[in-house]
Amino acid sequence: MDVTSIRDGLVRRLWPSDTTGFRDHLLRLDIDSRHSRFGGAVSDEFLINYAERCFGIDDVIYGYVVDGRVRGAGELRGVGHKLPLGFGGAAEAAFSVENGWRRQGVGAELMGRIVRAARNRRADALYMSCLASNQAMLRLARKFSAQLRREPDEALAMLEPRGPTPASVFDEASEDSAGFATAMLDLQRRAFAMRPAAR
Repeated sequence: MDVTSIRDGLVRRLWPSDTTGFRDHLLRLDIDSRHSRFGGAVSDEFLINYAERCFGIDDVIYGYVVDGRVRGAGELRGVGHKLPLGFGGAAEAAFSVENGWRRQGVGAELMGRIVRAARNRRADALYMSCLASNQAMLRLARKFSAQLRREPDEALAMLEPRGPTPASVFDEASEDSAGFATAMLDLQRRAFAMRPAAR
């Protein structure tokens, strides 16, 4: 995989320089989307605090970026153990896509990146939880052959990523390099746009 274009945007790794863009994406989610992503109603303050904590050493985030704005995100982080990602153990994935960019393959592209990242970090299990009514997420889990367990209000998907290969590690590293360069260009554009006009 490489930096992939979808419609007017591209899927790439998000970096700490993208924190503001990631936060703004979460803040643009409507009430139903927030409920689907976080399993309940969440405030703007919660989302701002959440975004500020999402670029730690154990976090891998891919974004769907359109004209410099993050419109969708896939997140990966280790869960239930004290090992950093890359040393096995379980990992958790979460996804969010804004209304105007759904049903265009964005979720599948993000999911593909997250599964590969989990594989390259030797995760022995990748979990995703969602509301039982979240049909889009359930379809995505089925597409990647995840095992599904349904409860009255919640569904849990689990898949076991294969181990890394030289090709999967190379693909992620080369894509991340291209994504980092794009992120730096986006950062320069934002900084230039904020400069006062010359008199």
